[in-house]
Amino acid sequence: MIFMKHKILIIEDDFTIQTQLKTLLTANGYEVHIVTNFSDIIHLLKESTPHLVLLDIKLPVNSGFEICSQIRTFSDIPIIFVTSSNTDMDELNSIMLGGDAFITKPYNTAILLAKIASLLKRAYALPQTEVLTWNGAALHLESSQIAHNDHKTDLTKNEVKILYYLFRNAGKICSRNDIVDFLWDNQLYVDDNALSVNIARIREKLTGIGLTNFIKTKHRQGYII
Repeated sequence: MIFMKHKILIIEDDFTIQTQLKTLLTANGYEVHIVTNFSDIIHLLKESTPHLVLLDIKLPVNSGFEICSQIRTFSDIPIIFVTSSNTDMDELNSIMLGGDAFITKPYNTAILLAKIASLLKRAYALPQTEVLTWNGAALHLESSQIAHNDHKTDLTKNEVKILYYLFRNAGKICSRNDIVDFLWDNQLYVDDNALSVNIARIREKLTGIGLTNFIKTKHRQGYII
């Protein structure tokens, strides 16, 4: 079985604090990436696709405020400012620019870990009342059903979340690893073989309500609706 970890990107230029944070987060089950090239932070973030960012304000090239603003042009990823800049104006700027939390150094490790866990849960939890639609199909999250015309079928928890991920990325190819990663984020432990079984069952149910070939396989790439 494959277990995927939440990935956290540390954007901090103090080597001692980098090391402390990495040790703390790794010990608590997170996968940690650290920025070492401060002139190419955005490229590294897009490449590493973390689930959360720990961001200092005072950085060598661009400030944490500038980095936060750049991130918010393309991503809603949770951002926690962890900084020694502890004025009210710094905290206000972090909020106005899209930061999700502001923690000052020296930080309380228990509070930092609790805030990280809380933001990850909030950011990656599955909505319960949302209805997603695509190409004539309607995915009802609250009732765990998918409908097409006058027909509908019940779905298991795994099936709902797989379809949710595909609907949220409709028109794009979703790799198998990304789907497994998403399921892990939502406390569902599915390996590669189990994913194939779930996709087959979903397709059978979709065909039963008139949605033939709704989920397409892209060879060696993944799935797309």
